[in-house]
Parts: sequence; C-alpha cells; structure tokens
Amino acid sequence: MGDWLRHIVRFVVSALVLMFIGLIVPGFSTLSFVNALIAAAVITGLGYIIEAAVGRSVSPFGRGVVGFLVSAAVIYVSQYVVPAMRVTVLGALIAAFIIGLVDTFIPTTLR
Repeated sequence: MGDWLRHIVRFVVSALVLMFIGLIVPGFSTLSFVNALIAAAVITGLGYIIEAAVGRSVSPFGRGVVGFLVSAAVIYVSQYVVPAMRVTVLGALIAAFIIGLVDTFIPTTLR
C-alpha cells in the first residue's frame, strides 16, 4: 500500500510542479491543469516502468547523476505522448533539477 501512496504523491507533485515549471523555464511549454495531469501521469508511469525494470537506483528519484539524467530523459520523452507538451533538452534538464529539489522537501515514502 505504501508503494501506491508514494506514486500518488509523485503524481500530484509532478502535476503542480509541471504547471509552475511551464511558467518559469525557457524551453518548456506552459501546460493547462488537464495537460499537466496527463503529463504527470505519463511521467509517473514511465518512472514506474523504469524503476520496475532496472531498479530504484536508476529511477528519477534515485540519488546521483544517473537518476537526474533518467529523470530528464523521462520528461523529454513525455512530450511525444502529451500533445500540448513541448520541451527542449535544456528545459528537460532544468525541469528535472527543479522536480528533484521539490522531491527533497516533499517525502514520497512512508516511514
């Protein structure tokens, strides 16, 4: 049950952060609430698939450079699934950094 709660928190945080990122990050399109929810679902789903296939250490929420780059790649690839989302490589890197900072302050695991 805790695993599902972690993914729900990631989903909600991602949607809110994506809306905010669209306003401040160059190379990242501004998303409506519905499109941000779709993008968050895609990012959460891709992150879950990567985590299940490769392991938590390479997930977007794993520590280190590899986790950061995987997070940026997931955000970049998401633009091909979400119709209103447009992201440059630099925009994906900045977005991954900001999402990483937000995840530092919002716990996604229950203790």
